[in-house]
Amino acid sequence: MKRRNFIITGVAAALAAGIAFAPAAQAAETLRIATEGAYAPFNNKNTKGELVGFDVDIAKALCAEMKVKCTIVAQDWDGIIPGLMAKKYDAIVASMSITTKRKKMVAFSAPYYSNYLQFVSKKGSSFKSSIAALKGKTIGAQRATVSSQYLAKKYKGVIKLKVYSTQDAAWLDLKAGRVDAILADIYPSYDWVRKNPKFVFTGAKIDIDDKIGIAVRKSDVALRDKISMAIKTIRANGTYAKINAKYFPFDIYN
Repeated sequence: MKRRNFIITGVAAALAAGIAFAPAAQAAETLRIATEGAYAPFNNKNTKGELVGFDVDIAKALCAEMKVKCTIVAQDWDGIIPGLMAKKYDAIVASMSITTKRKKMVAFSAPYYSNYLQFVSKKGSSFKSSIAALKGKTIGAQRATVSSQYLAKKYKGVIKLKVYSTQDAAWLDLKAGRVDAILADIYPSYDWVRKNPKFVFTGAKIDIDDKIGIAVRKSDVALRDKISMAIKTIRANGTYAKINAKYFPFDIYN
């Protein structure tokens, strides 16, 4: 899914339980987690300004499984990995795609869901997703995501690519008719299309073998492994399925 760049540090309770977090994590009493807060239904803010969504619920479930106290904060997407490197937080749970480039900067947990891409356009439009039909079209995507990278590589010289700082901004331009279509992660697109029936998916879903993981600093290997084990546990004990069903009528893990 995105993509995309996330938070967690060790705590006294975790140390008492024998969890060997990295030194940076050991000093703290709280596991600090970052998410974007602008990527519904995975991470966004409700009317009270509280962070909610699939990513947020997963983060809380993992903290409960690891028996640590967590704080979750919002961080703009463009600065989310730099914030992790600057130790503003200890992990990123923000629908971030595990990519080769990102793995040079951060360590990823095991995947906690799989992502696909798909075009969204206005219902009744003549938009088609073939390369020939896309020639000269203006296509939007969120900046620094696998969607924008896919478009820039596959359709270079074919389309006019327009990128946005947030996915919400991309959707607004689609509704305003300033782009012919948006290419985005399929699950947030599913949520948006469900709420905006004048728009539809166009073409087949695009499988780019996109796995979504939780990012930590490379030095926090023990924390990464603990998170990966917690993901496996909540999958096995039904916690993950309950969270999944809250947002989607199908399993997004595979």
